[in-house]
This record gives sequence, structure tokens and C-alpha cells, in this order.
Amino acid sequence: MKLSRIAALSSSLVLTTALALTGASTAQAAESAAALDYVALGDSYSSGVGAGSYDSASGACKRSAKAYPRLWAAAHSPSTFSFTACSGALTSDVTANQLAPLNASTDLVSISVGGNDAGFADTMTTCVLQSEASCVNKVNQARAYIDNTLPARLNSVYSAIRAKAPSARVVVLGYPRFYKLNGSCVVGLSEGERAAINGAADHLNTAIAKRAADHGYAFGDVVPAFTGHEICSGASWLHSVNLLNLTDSYHPTAAGQSGGYLPVLNAND
Repeated sequence: MKLSRIAALSSSLVLTTALALTGASTAQAAESAAALDYVALGDSYSSGVGAGSYDSASGACKRSAKAYPRLWAAAHSPSTFSFTACSGALTSDVTANQLAPLNASTDLVSISVGGNDAGFADTMTTCVLQSEASCVNKVNQARAYIDNTLPARLNSVYSAIRAKAPSARVVVLGYPRFYKLNGSCVVGLSEGERAAINGAADHLNTAIAKRAADHGYAFGDVVPAFTGHEICSGASWLHSVNLLNLTDSYHPTAAGQSGGYLPVLNAND
């Protein structure tokens, strides 16, 4: 009987201790999540151009309440959230104007950048307004820039982030393919132009992913999330050319931010 009582008491003590430790671990995890400091950097794909509901205080940066950084912050309630992404930002703009919120306490950083450096806006303008040959030539110029110049510029940004936020998890978001080939579009660009533009987006993503990996950063590939939601898909999460609002052209809609970008950040945060 005495041995049985001792065994029972021992089991009870072990169970109580285990529950206490579990409770402590749960509390610590909740406290850790609540204490997370998040900074969102980047270009128009991060600021939310095309999604609407812009913060008037952000001016020409056009930071949207429907952009994936704000959606992530609303869902996770970080202790601090700084949103400095800006429409039109180049890599040099990020390093010059967006890094002030970063510090040794920063836990999470998200960023999309590189498309403006590679001249995608000019490329799309050329493709819309000029011949297929001119479009393909412009795309090839962008690919050459991605190969020869962009890597060093990305390295500069990524190194600057690490210098200011040495402990942060950094998630680098890529870009979607713009077009579903052989899709529902009956006017506009040729299939050759659409294929060239998609190929350049893949080329850009490959370069960004390589630089991100070299810096120990996660790369968030949004191409799978946008597959079936490209322009010409019939269910697009991207604006096509909009002559009444050119800024929105070739940017994600609100659905593209919530259904395309947000899940990819969630999978990599």
C-alpha cells in the first residue's frame, strides 16, 4: 500500500510539473508573439498600389490598408509595426529612406524590391505602345540589367538590413507572372510579348531568390499563389493596363494582396 501511494504521489507530481511547464511554455510563446517587432519595406507591391484604401498621410507612397503588411499586422498584432514601403521605390530608395525603423530589437522584416531597378514600368510602356520587336528588345535589356547590375544593388540593400537589424528574420517577396498564356484575352499584347514578359519576371525572381539565399533570408515565391489569377485568366488578381489610372496598371488588386502575397508571408514569417 505504501509503495502504491508513493507511486501515485510521484505520478501526480510529475503530471503537475509537466502541466506547469507546459503552461509556462504556452505563456512564453504568447508573450514572444506579442512582443514581435515588424518592419515592412519595399516598393509598390509591398505598399499596396492597386489595392485601394490608401493612407492619405503616406502621400505618393500610396500605402494601402489592404496591402499584405497591414493585413499581416492586423492578424498578428505585433507590439510594433513600421510600414515604410513606397510606390516607385528603387533599391537605393530603400537604403536611403526606409530603414530608420530597423534596430537590434526588430524581429521580422518583409521586402519586395528590384522590379523598378530593372525598368519594368518602362518595359511595360514599350510593350503596350510599340511593336513586338521593340517589346522583346526592351525585355532583353531588362534581363541584362538583372544579370549584370541588379545583384550588387540587392546585396547593398540586404546587407544594410542585416547591419541595422542583426537578429531579424527577413522575408524577401518576389513578383508574379503577369499573364496566363493562351488565356481569355482577345486584344492587347501578342502571345510572344506576354511570354517574354513572364520570362523576365521569372528571371528577376531567380536573381532575387539567389541574393536572398546568399544573405540567409527567406524567399517568398508568389508565382504559385497567383497561378490561375494572372491577367487573361478570367479571375485576375492583377490590374491590366488602366488608361484612366495608369498607376494601378500591372499591380495586384486587393485580392492579390490578401490571396497572393499574404499567405506567402504567413508561410515564411
